[in-house]
Amino acid sequence: MDISVIIVNYNTRDMLLECVDSVYSSLGTKEVDGKAAPSLAVEVWVVDNGSTDGSMAALKKKYPKVKRIENKGNVGFARANNQALIRGAGRYAVLLNSDTIVPKGQLDKLVAFMDDNPDVGILGPQLLNKDGSKQNSIANYPTLLTELFNKSLLRRLFPGQFPGKEHEITGPIEVDSVIGACMVVRNKATHDTGLFDDGFFFFFEETDWCRRMQFHGWKVMHHPGINIYHLQGATAKGVNTRARVEYWLSRYGYFKRHASKLDHIILVFGLIVKLLFNAAGAFVMSLLSFFTSKKARGRLFLNLHLLSWHLAGCPALWGLRGRSRGKK
Repeated sequence: MDISVIIVNYNTRDMLLECVDSVYSSLGTKEVDGKAAPSLAVEVWVVDNGSTDGSMAALKKKYPKVKRIENKGNVGFARANNQALIRGAGRYAVLLNSDTIVPKGQLDKLVAFMDDNPDVGILGPQLLNKDGSKQNSIANYPTLLTELFNKSLLRRLFPGQFPGKEHEITGPIEVDSVIGACMVVRNKATHDTGLFDDGFFFFFEETDWCRRMQFHGWKVMHHPGINIYHLQGATAKGVNTRARVEYWLSRYGYFKRHASKLDHIILVFGLIVKLLFNAAGAFVMSLLSFFTSKKARGRLFLNLHLLSWHLAGCPALWGLRGRSRGKK
């Protein structure tokens, strides 16, 4: 088996089916015993986190051979991927968000690069918006600099240290981390490093994994010549405040694991100060518009919500995991 494609789904039925469609249609062909056969031996795993939109029934009807793991509730992105990673038979695992589309030939390119570069543990492609424009597909290790200052500005001012979509990348490069919407992982590297840390419910789990991969001697690389479409954020649609809280939970969790206690304390206080300034700015903008600006009111609400979350002691159940407490 060449690849195990793993897709985690949570109430994204139509996008899930489109994603699976694209996986199968992306494959090239080769001749086997005088007959045309798929260019790669592929198995597809879908891990469902307690969807209520008929995702699994629709998947079973259209693709009965797709392997399914059906959780009773939302166990999170990391844990759901782990469930398939330990079962997959492929030399490589291709982890896809359900809101991704794989163009023709791209899986073949991913596998070919991994075959030619046996020291690479994780490979990430260039993520594209629906219109073909670039998304950020690379992440630096989070530091006080990246978390307390504007990341876009850092990428523009220091492209060598902070590569991103703002600058042209002409060939494969080694990076700190790739973005988890699509990543190819070598089976042997997973055995050496271990699975995702499922203490991360959503966000930062791939950055933590990439860091551990590199600690165990594996390279993490980005290939700008391999493209995957990503309908960014669709999997978190409608849960903005919970998603933002979950992001903050994971950010703090990452610092607890990989930074000093002092850096973690500075991060918390620095971000609270940013929230206060952002809330004040959003209040002024709302006031100037006589509270008719939906955008300004939304920013004010979100910043006040995050401040309230801190005052409440940063409870985990304010995040995405609070929406579903189902068991494995």
